[in-house]
Amino acid sequence: MIYVESKRKSLATIRAKHPSAVIIDVTSRGEEPWVRVSPFYPHGDIPVPFSESVFSASVEGVWQGLKVFEGEDVDFSKFANRAMKGIKRTVRKFGKPLGHRKGVNGTELLDYGTARHHIYLPTYAWMLDNKAAEVIEKLTHMAETGDVVLLDYDTNGDLTNLKSPLSHAALVKLYIEKKHPHLKTLTAAAGDNYML
Repeated sequence: MIYVESKRKSLATIRAKHPSAVIIDVTSRGEEPWVRVSPFYPHGDIPVPFSESVFSASVEGVWQGLKVFEGEDVDFSKFANRAMKGIKRTVRKFGKPLGHRKGVNGTELLDYGTARHHIYLPTYAWMLDNKAAEVIEKLTHMAETGDVVLLDYDTNGDLTNLKSPLSHAALVKLYIEKKHPHLKTLTAAAGDNYML
């Protein structure tokens, strides 16, 4: 079984809750090969949705690059960033976000919830399918033979909850459980309509 816990918790607390589990950090600070499921990992050649022949080094690069602010539009440099840092574009620096551009040349701005479902989720799922399949296979095998705890900074796995960022560890859990239904013990109702 796969569990998601906050990386901010102490290891002692997590071990007390999951005494027999293998604990794996899947954040951008995790170790190989687990770091490869981080949205910050620079796999390269990740298609930017609604943008023919435009690719990004990372999933986070897609998300941040298509973000539009009051005084800033699409940022192509985020697609090229392979450093796993300096990718985020913040309100503090750029002002109020207006939405995500539907493609680099698109005229439509998507609100946060729509962008999550039409940009972030399909891009992350594409990355898991095409760039992190070996890691997913290892995690699946581990979950079949014992408990696995995935550490992430965020733990929100509810695709409809827009009040907090999605946990990519929770998305990995959902992805594996949907691809391998025998691992699933709980129904992720909110996620059943989305191909992750």
